Amino acid sequence: MSSTSKASRALNDITDRARSGRLVPDDVQGGTFTITNHGVGGSLFGTPIINQPQAAIMGIGKIQKRAVVIEHNGVDAIAVRPMVYVTITFDHRVLDGASADAFMVDVITYIEHYPL
Repeated sequence: MSSTSKASRALNDITDRARSGRLVPDDVQGGTFTITNHGVGGSLFGTPIINQPQAAIMGIGKIQKRAVVIEHNGVDAIAVRPMVYVTITFDHRVLDGASADAFMVDVITYIEHYPL
């Protein structure tokens, strides 16, 4: 069996156990970063807590249409756009705030320019 196949099976196994509520603490040891989608329950905004000894956790809220101001050809206009709050909680002992902020700028830029 190839290493890719083993890794794929391991990922599927842990995903299945997470979705069915059967994870144990040893299953999530050794990670450095978590992404959580609290928006699946309808929450717009959250401040997730770091699972020690991880360095950071990013929270993604519910995508919801909102009225926003956009600029088109140098003119401001109000438009309805899908919007989401994305947050990061990080351990300052591991990450500098500027690095975490730069990471979030990259994430936001990617989301805003995602090819549809």
